[in-house]
Amino acid sequence: MLRYLNGGESHGKCLLAILEGVPAGLPLTPDTVNHDLARRQKGYGRGGRMRVEEDRVEFSCGVRHGRTLGNPIGLMILNKDWENWKEVMAVEPSSVPPAKVVTRPRPGHADLVGAIKYGHRDIRNVIEKASARETAIRVAVGGVAKAVLAQFGMRVVSYTTEIGGIVARKPDDPMEAYDRAETSEVRCPEKEAGARMVEQIRTAKHRGDTLGGVFEVVVTNPPIGLGSYAQWDRRLGARLAMAAMSIQAMKGVEIGMGFEAARRFGSEVHDDIYYEPGGAGFFRKTNNAGGLEGGITNGQPIVLRVAMKPISTLYNPKQSVDIETKEAFDATVERSDICTVPAAGVVGEAVIAFEMANAMMEKFGGDSLEEMKRNYDAYQASVRAF
Repeated sequence: MLRYLNGGESHGKCLLAILEGVPAGLPLTPDTVNHDLARRQKGYGRGGRMRVEEDRVEFSCGVRHGRTLGNPIGLMILNKDWENWKEVMAVEPSSVPPAKVVTRPRPGHADLVGAIKYGHRDIRNVIEKASARETAIRVAVGGVAKAVLAQFGMRVVSYTTEIGGIVARKPDDPMEAYDRAETSEVRCPEKEAGARMVEQIRTAKHRGDTLGGVFEVVVTNPPIGLGSYAQWDRRLGARLAMAAMSIQAMKGVEIGMGFEAARRFGSEVHDDIYYEPGGAGFFRKTNNAGGLEGGITNGQPIVLRVAMKPISTLYNPKQSVDIETKEAFDATVERSDICTVPAAGVVGEAVIAFEMANAMMEKFGGDSLEEMKRNYDAYQASVRAF
């Protein structure tokens, strides 16, 4: 199985991850990952931090001459802004300048609950790890996972479907939608809706406000049989939902038809099964299930939609209470974005790719990519013969 731990603070020296379980022999270079890191930093509505950082990954171990060794892979992204925060974020024992101590929690963030939980009197200790800056290293890990999936003809893509109540039409072809989205500054496949989203973000900015929205993630060409109904925590739908909800500011996930299925008759929801002898074998003409039945992939594309709340830091701040004086204040304003839904879709790709690659390793895992491919090919032959 795949697993990783990540570390690092938003304004610390770097972000780190150790990724274990990637088979030996996988072609892997920094460019494989850096493309997605650049995509994560784009999108209309991003804040000033994106003009400071230029995220690039460094593999510190586990890769030799462009191929994985089967050892844990070390990933690191340097924070350029560290130069401006050395005194505040110093590792060595020292006193934080009183003016730099944060005592005013921001509504909607982990500030207050994190300070209470860990006993911090300086909320900076919470802000630095709870920050969505952490998603950069998760996108790097997801880039490695995508490289694994690509060896089996699978892709993980995303696009924006809604921002601030502006809803794009449902695309007919997810891959075409993705290609169109990559040319949009809000990553929306529908040009007209995308333009209205930009205007909505501009309105929010003038108000000192923020916006959330919805993005869709699609996994193409998954094999039948990933996941399991045998135990609750092995159901792939549950694992994918958890992965999506682990991203900062996410508040909802639906798979396939999702919540709309709750409003329909069963006859309008469930996908009929067909069989083509000597050809496609078992297949479906619709994909209301979103590629998952009983917690197991059914061979159709996996389709998830993820709802993101508006960014919690407002330039027109909400009310809060100082944790030291207990006096009411306008909440502290950290440098922030107006809308990050376009970037959140890229993060969504990463976390879903990791969980899909993990499921592939569980089903077909081997110590080397060659062994994993043999296992995969043998299984696919048995599926075709079923």
